[in-house]
Amino acid sequence: MSSKHIVVQDALCECQFGDFPDKLKVLSQQKIYANDNKASKKLVATTMEIGGATFEKNTFGQCKMQPTGSSFKPCQIVVTKWEGFYKNVELTNGGQILLEDSKAICPIGGSPCISILLHGQTSEQTVNSSSADEAVAQQVNPLVDLEDLQAPELDDEIILS
Repeated sequence: MSSKHIVVQDALCECQFGDFPDKLKVLSQQKIYANDNKASKKLVATTMEIGGATFEKNTFGQCKMQPTGSSFKPCQIVVTKWEGFYKNVELTNGGQILLEDSKAICPIGGSPCISILLHGQTSEQTVNSSSADEAVAQQVNPLVDLEDLQAPELDDEIILS
């Protein structure tokens, strides 16, 4: 089995019948975080992200499934069910973790028409300069001197006024 990213807050989703993507909002739980360095921003998305208001703008533009003469009705996102989630874990909210290839069903589109474009996870660079190999660091980034990144030595005497 190939590895897949889990979906987190601000994942970019699209509908095959819409005009543009929208960002997923995690409203079903406030305890489980992933990806970000301080574990405070990227809530894990679950199959409980259903109903209306689960997206930032709550629209994918015009819905191609709802023609109105020369145009289309505006999309109002309503997720009724998610498919293709990680089944081996159930969170305390009763939901399973969404994966980057999960799809959602909308009552207008019928079939799973909402897909995930970007899972929402981002890489964050962290530097542990105390254990870095200085020769390798100089080759990777010759403009940075590891000694400059080290914490300064403190004097024995500190005077606080």
